Amino acid sequence: MSSSNPLRDPADRRLPRIAGPSGLVIFGVTGDLSRKKLMPAVYDLANRGLLPPGFSLVGFARREWAHEDFAQEVHDAVKEHARTPFREEVWQQLVQGMRFVQGTFDDDDAFERLRSTIEELDKAQGTGGNFAFYLSVPPKSFPVVIQQLKKHRLADQENGSWRRAVIEKPFGHDLKSAEELNKVVHEVFASDQVFRIDHYLGKETVQNILALRFANTMFEPIWNRSFVDHVQITMAEDIGIGGRAGYYDGIGAARDVIQNHLLQLMALTAMEEPASFDADALAAEKTKVLGAVRLPKDLGKHTVRGQYAAGWQGGEKVTGYLQEDGIDAKSKTDTYAAVKLGVDNRRWAGVPFYLRTGKRLGRRVTEIAVVFQRAPHSPFDTTATEELGQNAIVIRVQPDEGVTVRFGSKVPGTSMEIRDVSMDFAYGESFTESSPEAYERLILDVLLGDSNLFPRTEEVELSWKILDPIEEYWDRHGKPAQYPAGTWGPVEADDMLERDGRSWRRP
Repeated sequence: MSSSNPLRDPADRRLPRIAGPSGLVIFGVTGDLSRKKLMPAVYDLANRGLLPPGFSLVGFARREWAHEDFAQEVHDAVKEHARTPFREEVWQQLVQGMRFVQGTFDDDDAFERLRSTIEELDKAQGTGGNFAFYLSVPPKSFPVVIQQLKKHRLADQENGSWRRAVIEKPFGHDLKSAEELNKVVHEVFASDQVFRIDHYLGKETVQNILALRFANTMFEPIWNRSFVDHVQITMAEDIGIGGRAGYYDGIGAARDVIQNHLLQLMALTAMEEPASFDADALAAEKTKVLGAVRLPKDLGKHTVRGQYAAGWQGGEKVTGYLQEDGIDAKSKTDTYAAVKLGVDNRRWAGVPFYLRTGKRLGRRVTEIAVVFQRAPHSPFDTTATEELGQNAIVIRVQPDEGVTVRFGSKVPGTSMEIRDVSMDFAYGESFTESSPEAYERLILDVLLGDSNLFPRTEEVELSWKILDPIEEYWDRHGKPAQYPAGTWGPVEADDMLERDGRSWRRP
């Protein structure tokens, strides 16, 4: 069909991107991530018409399930967690391509059954040999699964088909382990076959950073050291570790969140305009920022780690981290981390980036606040502006996605009094279509082979180069500072900014 017909033009952005013939294999399909996020996301994509008619979903786990048992598990997960309404006709089409393979990761027979299952689905469902392998498994299991895929020729791309590996964070525990993991993965899969999931990058608001900066002329001219005083990037949670003691203890807030989510948000906020929005151009600009990050000279004054103590959260008395089930009473694992970083380039020289994350904080919120310098000269009386703060652009990633612009305005009345006001854009109010869940976008991108939103090997390793010296310093110096649950972190974090003449935002 000629591209002159706009309804058929592949460049027409109004048309949704629909995956071609393909299937998804989920290792660790009985886990929480699969039940709450992955299986519902697959259904939601099918419900929105974004998966091919013959799409196939294969579960791999130790449970002794028949295909029907697996289908029931998916059905229950979809009913409980899907974002879109349940439709029987969509379900009936999806269930045709569902299969289950029982086995352990070191079981050669199980991987041979997996290969046979994929071959059977190629014939029955027309998947064309195109399969993505989603490793929803503990990091220690990555190498054995990757090697089994190689050993049983499941990673081979034959007759024009594709095979892809999807890896969940954490991408290593430090730089050394990340390099070892990357070596194992890349012995089997080429760079363009590997998709590292950082679910924050699938959020609409994160992608809106690029739109806000590069589609508008009013922001980019002031997005630099001449106008910006500092940047605060916050990811706060109001929950504790729940039942994740086995995973969380020894990992901590900085490794769990700063190394991936917050450094990626920082890179998107600070990067130069890419030549295009293809994956290579985006990765090149993010890599430049991460490579230019400089740590403060005094890590004792400009980094803080903390642990939540007992306190009140939402009107309820909660225990401290060291009293949680499964946590060693002498644990030094951080549940709060705050760091000050610089970006050593012409645009950002001298502008501090403050990154913080924590559990059991005042409320659940993720935001990027670009705080501007005060006016160099004010014709107003001091009393007129005593309630005026600094101008700021705040990008709210979650939960109420949107953008706030804070500026000074005159208070109605006969006197000249100026106070902060806000202009607010909220996704839910401006668009009738609700934002897709992050995993929907990311799974679809995997099936399409679009790696824009996935961190590359170099980005992962640069992030560990930034965090490793901080973790090593903390290991050598004392214990985490304590902070009561329900507050905004330890007083030491407030002191860190006060020394710079600044203060944390209270979202």
